[in-house]
Amino acid sequence: MNGNNPYAGAPGVTNAGEPAAVDLSPDQERRLRRAVAGIVSRTESYLPDSYAVGSELSVGSNGPQATVAVNPPAGHPVSAGFTPDPDELEAGIADADTDEVARGLAASAAMQVMDAVGDVTPTAK
Repeated sequence: MNGNNPYAGAPGVTNAGEPAAVDLSPDQERRLRRAVAGIVSRTESYLPDSYAVGSELSVGSNGPQATVAVNPPAGHPVSAGFTPDPDELEAGIADADTDEVARGLAASAAMQVMDAVGDVTPTAK
């Protein structure tokens, strides 16, 4: 039954459950933090103050991961995550991409509130 265990493996070999080490240069990490902070501030600009917006950076099995989440005053929290390619960080994440994420998060958070309040009249099908 050892084969069913995701942490099984030969001693000294990276276990299946552990992410491979991905090293970002200080400049790449700074650019990623700046891009995520931009998404947070743009999302906040689309929403009233009663919405809480935050972010988290981590390293997963596919490399660096960024998550931006919105906790609306009513309804369920919404989040968006992405895993940028380290080479993409060198060139910088496009403003159009970060703005698209911010608009999508703001719209989803607003829909959560409207759905929780129960006073939503569909405008289209």
